[in-house]
Amino acid sequence: MKLLRERTEKQRLGESLIIQTSVRLMVPFVQLFGLYVIVHGHYSPGGGFQGGVILGSSFVMLALAFDQKSSLRLMSERANAILGNTGAIIFVGVGALCAICGGLFLDYSALDVLIPLGPVEWRSFGIFLVEVGVGLAVMSIMVSLFWDLGSAGKMDEGL
Repeated sequence: MKLLRERTEKQRLGESLIIQTSVRLMVPFVQLFGLYVIVHGHYSPGGGFQGGVILGSSFVMLALAFDQKSSLRLMSERANAILGNTGAIIFVGVGALCAICGGLFLDYSALDVLIPLGPVEWRSFGIFLVEVGVGLAVMSIMVSLFWDLGSAGKMDEGL
């Protein structure tokens, strides 16, 4: 009883043990589903944008259920910037590599010059790489926007 009273006295306004526990349980599944949507985006509905939004929403859920600092502990601003830039580099790099190999920008069949897999296989693998790049960039941008808007530009305090 004493422990419960101390917990409620320390509890901030709007903080809920039920919401925190359910978010803690849901976040790994949301992230796994986001990765699934990115990886299977070239076979089924979905793709990099949708998967990136789902991955980004997992960090938004953490920030809303706990606070922004706990979200920043799991993925720092620097790691977020690195992931976003890596996604953009993957997208542009695949397109530039296609152009260097004699095709048009994002003409994946031109990559058959590098490793002879066949144009059909390269189209499938090329779109997969682009989906991964888009997913990383979208996730990073979504999380950055939430962090900036939620803290009024100051990353020391959140919602």
